[in-house]
Amino acid sequence: ELLRLACSEPCGLRGALLDLCVEHGKACHDVGHIAVDPAVVPTFQLTLVLRLDSRLWPKIQGLFTSGPAFAPLKLSTGFRVIKKKLYSSEQLLIEEC
Repeated sequence: ELLRLACSEPCGLRGALLDLCVEHGKACHDVGHIAVDPAVVPTFQLTLVLRLDSRLWPKIQGLFTSGPAFAPLKLSTGFRVIKKKLYSSEQLLIEEC
């Protein structure tokens, strides 16, 4: 999905800033940020929003407020990608998968 969203960009995926988030209820928690190629001026931003596997919620509900940072999380196969062009005023593109 990320490659498909990058194919119309001037530098392809090399021009991406990638933000990784995990959705927890109605909130999104930042996990990290990656400049795909730090030598290229970014032309667009992709925010990958991963979802927790809701079937395991009772077992992991306290991980975001307490517990070790290295505790494993089970993620759902569904995700959302938000694409924002950094050189244009076009609207955001949101893909649900």
